[in-house]
Amino acid sequence: MADIVTNAKARRDYHILETFEAGLVLRGTEVKSLRAGKAQISDAFARVEKGEVWLYNSHIEEYSHGNRQNHVPKGKRKLLLNRNEIRKLFELAAVKGNSLVPLSFYWKNGKVKVNLAVGKGKAYHDKREDLKKKTADRDIKRAMMSDTKGR
Repeated sequence: MADIVTNAKARRDYHILETFEAGLVLRGTEVKSLRAGKAQISDAFARVEKGEVWLYNSHIEEYSHGNRQNHVPKGKRKLLLNRNEIRKLFELAAVKGNSLVPLSFYWKNGKVKVNLAVGKGKAYHDKREDLKKKTADRDIKRAMMSDTKGR
């Protein structure tokens, strides 16, 4: 399961409550651009509209060898989920402060999948706490590595 592109901002800006695997409806030139790794989802988000889930602001570059039927880079794209998952996403997204954010695009059995998460926005102090914890963990790991090398 090799990631095509990941959204680093999602885990920094949101507390991830739940994740879903969704299919992605793509045109041929979009698939070719994704195979080349030409995508960006840091500003992307999803919405449930009329019983369907749509992904907005995901940027898939135009295919370099495409013709006039090339795709729109920032067009909205349909996500494929079953009815129960859509209903659950709708209920979770309706809660104030929750958002639907893509964590990554990846290949699975030759198809592009989206790891979609329900996230609750972090406050500024939460982000600072995460950074302090990450720095402390890194320092501990570094100290342990230097300790084992000295023996």
